[in-house]
Amino acid sequence: MRFDRAPSELFALARYRVHEAEGPGRRSFALLQAARHTEALIWIIPGHASHQPMLRGLPEGVGERLHLIRPANETDLLWATEEALRSEGVGLVIAEPEKRLSLIAGRRLQLAAEAGQTTGLMLIREGQGSNAAETRWHCAPIASERRDSTLHQWTLSKNKSGTLRTWTVHWNGKTAAVHPVSAAGKRHEPAETSR
Repeated sequence: MRFDRAPSELFALARYRVHEAEGPGRRSFALLQAARHTEALIWIIPGHASHQPMLRGLPEGVGERLHLIRPANETDLLWATEEALRSEGVGLVIAEPEKRLSLIAGRRLQLAAEAGQTTGLMLIREGQGSNAAETRWHCAPIASERRDSTLHQWTLSKNKSGTLRTWTVHWNGKTAAVHPVSAAGKRHEPAETSR
């Protein structure tokens, strides 16, 4: 398999834009993006949500830069996201809206990301994306018999400035290292051997 970019840059999100990730593996994708940014990180989760990032489980260096915001409702979540995207010194804003983003809300977030020179990642529920998003990723873990391997399938399902594609990747949550895995192929003839 050939790659146009180095594996370390393969899943880099376009800067100063807002992107979306959906699917059961979307938070792993968000952690990969968080580990790639060196500036402050803001993660916005609804106040009533039963989950939040656990500091001990985050990739190295992410916990020290992470600011968690827990707004009371969806309106406050979108307002906090827009304000965070406009904030100076913030590298990445991750938000988890519960409702479908309207085109107006999506466009406001794009304008805020451009104004603040910040990258945004909306962790959406499946089918609830905005047409204003720069890219949309579908992220899902793949069951494996090996206990030392965490495979994911990441599909770029929307891309305003490129092609769509699916990758199978090996994800190490502790170090945030991700490596593309080549697809296994079938041989129709025996492999050549040197004698």
